[in-house]
Amino acid sequence: MKKASLTLGPLLFHWDADKRRDFYFRVADEASVDCVYLGEGVCSKRAPFFEPHLDAVVERLQKAGKKIVWSSLALMTLPRETEALKEAMERGFLIEANDVAAIQILKEAGKGKSSFVIGPTINVLNEGALACLAREGACRVVFASELKGKALEILAGHEPKMEKEAQVFGRQPLAISMRCYHARAAGRDKDHCRFACAADPDGLEIGTLSGQKILTVNGVQTLSSGYLVLLEEILALRAAGFTHFRLSPQNTDMVAVARLYRELLDGKRPPEEVREALHALCGEADFINGFYHGRKGLASVPAA
Repeated sequence: MKKASLTLGPLLFHWDADKRRDFYFRVADEASVDCVYLGEGVCSKRAPFFEPHLDAVVERLQKAGKKIVWSSLALMTLPRETEALKEAMERGFLIEANDVAAIQILKEAGKGKSSFVIGPTINVLNEGALACLAREGACRVVFASELKGKALEILAGHEPKMEKEAQVFGRQPLAISMRCYHARAAGRDKDHCRFACAADPDGLEIGTLSGQKILTVNGVQTLSSGYLVLLEEILALRAAGFTHFRLSPQNTDMVAVARLYRELLDGKRPPEEVREALHALCGEADFINGFYHGRKGLASVPAA
């Protein structure tokens, strides 16, 4: 069986540009990940802050032997966003399309010959959708985290030339909106947000009136409150044919998180030890896996 690849998904939160640069520098130098997703997937207003550091980050990651994939926005609406995607393509990046519109742009810009990755915000829920995207040129698919494990195992058996990727750590992206609820929470509107999302480097948690944490707001994006943590489940996905396992960056020591998952994938640490170490790293974050087991998303189902 081919060695499993550990990937670092795109940073979804609005971090200070220097913090973001230093984060990727450390990932390049220390993290045991094989592939890093760059790009702004949530709000294009954030992108200019990081642009001065982009070339240095790309060079550092490439020198460290990391493969780079450029993630598109999950909701593309402006001409400058289209141009930014074309520029990333011209630079030679493999693109992760997170909006169906991005697929059309890639095909037109590449004259129908471009391969790309399907991101988790494009719903691939059945064999027909998977086959259609394979014909369009998709070389890898990152499945939405709402899918049940049994569905993932079935889909893994189709289109064997396509690589299959699943998120195994971090808040689950659930929805994207034209409205910015993060700005609204700060008493502002979207056009005058003053980057309210920067105040919450791990997202703004939203709870019920009774105090139960249920969701996290990140600009125009909604995520789960808890951190998805799949450990024992990885073994079933590997056996089914999954090749890539995604860690979604959170405001914690992601180098240590990557080390733990690498040791799990390599059979050097059992799942229970990894879970205990993750709890020490992630503080009070709830660990969830309900969607995988066909339950409500915020559930935590014990290992079988």
